[in-house]
Amino acid sequence: MKVLQNLLDIPRERNQWPEIGLTIGNFDGVHCGHRQLLRKIRSDCLDRSLLFVVVTFVPHPQKILHPDRERFLINSYEQRRTLLQEEGVDILVEMKFTRDFSTLKADEFLSRFLLTYPGLRNLYLGYDFAFGANKEGGHDLVDAICKPRGILVEIQPKFEFRGTVVSSSLIREQLLTGKIDAAAATLERPFQLEGVVVRGEGRGRKIGFPTANIQISSDLIIPEKGVYVTRATYKGMIYQSVTNIGNNPTFNDTNHLHVETNLFDFNHDIYGELLEIQFLHKLRDERKFPTVNDLIAQIRTDVESARLWQMPSCD
Repeated sequence: MKVLQNLLDIPRERNQWPEIGLTIGNFDGVHCGHRQLLRKIRSDCLDRSLLFVVVTFVPHPQKILHPDRERFLINSYEQRRTLLQEEGVDILVEMKFTRDFSTLKADEFLSRFLLTYPGLRNLYLGYDFAFGANKEGGHDLVDAICKPRGILVEIQPKFEFRGTVVSSSLIREQLLTGKIDAAAATLERPFQLEGVVVRGEGRGRKIGFPTANIQISSDLIIPEKGVYVTRATYKGMIYQSVTNIGNNPTFNDTNHLHVETNLFDFNHDIYGELLEIQFLHKLRDERKFPTVNDLIAQIRTDVESARLWQMPSCD
C-alpha cells in the first residue's frame, strides 16, 4: 500500500493515470462496519480493474475543530494505516486537515481535491456521508457534480451489528464504560493501546508486582478506569499481562491517569521501549483499599484471574 498526500501523487503508468475507485472518510477504529464497506469496495474495484484508493485526513478533523478535546482517537494514525492495508487498500491518501481546509464548501473540496484526478471512475460513499463546511455536501450534491463527468457514485448501505448501527462513537462509548468485550466484537479485534514505557513511582516493584508505566498519546482514548486482562507485545514477543488504568487511590495519588501493566514471567528493564497492550476483558473497577496489604492480596487475585482467563469461543 502506498501512502500519499495528494491524489495527483499517484504514479502514472506508461504516462497514463491509473483508473481508480475511491472512498473517503475518517475510518477511526476501522471497525466491523468499515471493514464490510472496504471489503465490498475492494471486490468491486477488482472486478472493474480499478486501483482501490482511500482518502482520509491527518490530523482527525476533530483535532482542528475542537483543539481542546483529548482522548478521542480509537487508534493511532500508524495503526490505521496497518488496518487499511490489511483490507487490501492499494493507495491511502492522507490529506492534511487544517482550519482553512475545514471552511471549504463541498463543491470546492470536490473540484480541488478529487475531480482534479483524471482517472477517477467510481466514488463510494457511506450511507450517512456528508462533507464540506457545515457538512453541506450530501449524496445528491456529489451525484449532481460527478454524474456529468462520467463518475459513478455508489451509496453503501448502513451496517448493523447485533441490531445496532455500528459507528466510531459507539465504540468510544463502549470503551469509556469498560465494555471491552463488546468493543472487541465491534472492532473485530481487541482494542489496543501503545506507548513508551516511562519511569513511575516504583511502587509496583516494592510490593512484588513490577509494572510498566506506559505513556499514552493524549490523542488516544483510554478505557474506563479499572483492572483488565491484557496481552502485551514487546519486540514481537507476546506476554500474558494484567493492566490497571487509574489514579492509584490507595496511595492517594494525583488525578493523573496511569496505564500500568504487569507482564507475567518477564523481568527486563524496558524503560524507553515501545509496548503494545491489547485489552481482552475487564476484571473489576479501580477502588481504594484500606491498607497496602489489602491491595497486595487483591493484586494476587487479579493476576491469578488473568492467568486463568480464556478467550471466549467463536462458536
